[in-house]
Amino acid sequence: MTIQTGRKLHQPDDHTRRQVKTLAGMGIPVADIASVIGISAPTLRKHYPEELAVGQIEANAKVAQSLFRQATGERPNVAAAIFWLKCRGGWREFPDLSEKQGKKEEKQDAAKEARKGRFAPGAPPSFKVVKA
Repeated sequence: MTIQTGRKLHQPDDHTRRQVKTLAGMGIPVADIASVIGISAPTLRKHYPEELAVGQIEANAKVAQSLFRQATGERPNVAAAIFWLKCRGGWREFPDLSEKQGKKEEKQDAAKEARKGRFAPGAPPSFKVVKA
């Protein structure tokens, strides 16, 4: 007589496969999908790698298709077009480099600010030329 220890083996079925694919397509984290099914995240990844991947890919494709329609439709959505170009077209926003200062300039500006007000240097002495 043998005694089994640990959990019983998980047997994937069609219903569970569809459930995993649907939940993955909705963007649900793997740990949450595993919790719904009643298995651990590593077991989910082991038995359902294709369902996880396909669900995410199909959902991304639907969103990309919708975004593309918005960006190129009769009344184009400028924000959607910019987002598409940033994500898919390699566009990037560059910060204005002309405003950036180095450490030395920042310290000099801070020192100038500190000399204002109460700590401002006084007026230089005035010299009068006396003829003898």
